[in-house]
Amino acid sequence: MKMGFRWYGEGNDTVTLDHVRQVPGVETIVWSLHHKQAGEVWEQAEIDAEVARITGLTDAARARGITRTFDADVVESVNVHESIKLGRTVLGMGRDEAIDNYRTTIRRLGRAGVKVVCYNFMPVFDWLRTDLWHPLPDGSTALYFEKAVVDRMTPESLIADMEAGSHGLTLPGWEPERLAGFSELNAAYEGGTHEDMYANYQYFLEAVIPVCEEVDVKLGVHPDDPPFDVFGWPRVVSTHDDLARVLALHPSPHHGLTLCLGSFSANPQADAVAAVRTYMDRIHFSHVRNIKHFPNGDFTEVAHRACEGDVDTVGIMTAYAQAGYTGYIRPDHGRHLWDENTTNKPRPGYGLYDRALGIQYLLGVWDAARHGAR
Repeated sequence: MKMGFRWYGEGNDTVTLDHVRQVPGVETIVWSLHHKQAGEVWEQAEIDAEVARITGLTDAARARGITRTFDADVVESVNVHESIKLGRTVLGMGRDEAIDNYRTTIRRLGRAGVKVVCYNFMPVFDWLRTDLWHPLPDGSTALYFEKAVVDRMTPESLIADMEAGSHGLTLPGWEPERLAGFSELNAAYEGGTHEDMYANYQYFLEAVIPVCEEVDVKLGVHPDDPPFDVFGWPRVVSTHDDLARVLALHPSPHHGLTLCLGSFSANPQADAVAAVRTYMDRIHFSHVRNIKHFPNGDFTEVAHRACEGDVDTVGIMTAYAQAGYTGYIRPDHGRHLWDENTTNKPRPGYGLYDRALGIQYLLGVWDAARHGAR
């Protein structure tokens, strides 16, 4: 198993690579070119420059005695253009053009040594929360989903709320350039069904997976977050059965999962440990985090320790350890701790401290399980 840390790039993250170097156990920087829009080709020079930044060291760092470097094996994400999900031209781009661009980007990432690409197949919006800075009893803040708020608000008001709460940092899945076309997207999805989405998803996989095999880049789809339809738009990667159906769309081992256990477990009936054990050989990348459910359908994100919430993070890491998992794992959304809440507010969910604490907890469970297996 390789432990990763998501980083949004120089000048686009309150956390620096030098900060991450001091977190024990991190080997992989999970990255992306966040200025690129869905459907846009990634240029080889841009990819190579970012990989060099992640895997290299500056002269100043070497002069300070720093020797620790990272790999850049995992990209999160190369976003799928809405024309691919809809199966027709939208936002000025046709499906086949968008797929050709995606294949070009995959080839270029393969040349740069990337091993895994995360993506999602959610219509219109990516992840969805109603409060980005919800106060917890310990004084920290975290992402929060309030069902009643979603039930009464419009997509347009949600877009405005997300923008207001971002503190000026980019929010993947909520790019203003894409959401500027919201009215067109909303109309395009009118009457769309889950079967339509599965058919368009299979078309995408049949076109892209041969390129993934050619350059040995694995695709891992991220579950819907939250794992149910929102605003009437069909989501197709939500439940245990959905995961099985999605994997059956293409038999190649290069088609697999980015199994985000927090997103998956936002359904209180979901069994995260069973999902890990069932799909182990198709999990290329995994996000491990914890959430706490409330009887009215709300949920909040909490610390990674299992007893803090309702996700069995101990069972998850034990299952990975017992199987000798060799893929990539990262902590997911953390709470915002200490001075992050006042002086250096990070991107929602992506501060330094709680993710660093989470890594130590997850690695502790891993180490204990691996030690017990000997």
